[in-house]
Amino acid sequence: MTVAAECGLVLVGAGGFGRETAEAVRALNGAGARWRLAGYLDDDPARHGTVIDGVPVLGGIAELGDMPDVSVVVCTGRPDNYVSRPRIVEKLGLPPERYATIIHPSASVSSTSRVGPGTVLLAQAVLTAAVTVGSHVAIMPHVTLTHDDVIGDFATMASGVCLGGNVHVGRCAYVGAGALVREHRSIGSCALVGMGAIVTRDIPPHEVWAGVPARYIREAADASSGADG
Repeated sequence: MTVAAECGLVLVGAGGFGRETAEAVRALNGAGARWRLAGYLDDDPARHGTVIDGVPVLGGIAELGDMPDVSVVVCTGRPDNYVSRPRIVEKLGLPPERYATIIHPSASVSSTSRVGPGTVLLAQAVLTAAVTVGSHVAIMPHVTLTHDDVIGDFATMASGVCLGGNVHVGRCAYVGAGALVREHRSIGSCALVGMGAIVTRDIPPHEVWAGVPARYIREAADASSGADG
């Protein structure tokens, strides 16, 4: 019997999303996967040399140059800095095959759905039928994506988000925790939807919407200006 070799993995970003991804990797290994979680890479010097939830912080992302054989997941992004992932991915300049796709074993992904490289699906996420999720997307726990939804690269679906059918979410958009989106709506690139919002209208790119029903609040700020996390 041939035993599959362990695959090395590093997580870029040692904040909350990185820690949650590490737990998903542990759950996958418990279900039979063979990831060897080497550690985090984080450009915050205060984290270098520390151990977070049993996982070491190996240094900054420049250290990746000395690890040519490991797979990578970029685990950054918060509501005040939700477009950090594309900047980091561009800086790394890695081919798509270097990025791992992490799908928690409790997630439900239909046979007709597709998930891109570098994307993370956390516990109890559901993709019902013909859902397309791009690259480097963050799908938090208990997110429900229904038939024919399309999630653009680098988007973030916070915990408890539920999309009706045929919803299109643009590149780098952030949909806040518990938001509900009516079927056949679109959320533009780099838009921010507030937590608990009920979206009944299309949201243009680079705008912040919140409330019940969701309404325009303001233009989105330069979300890339904050520290990664």
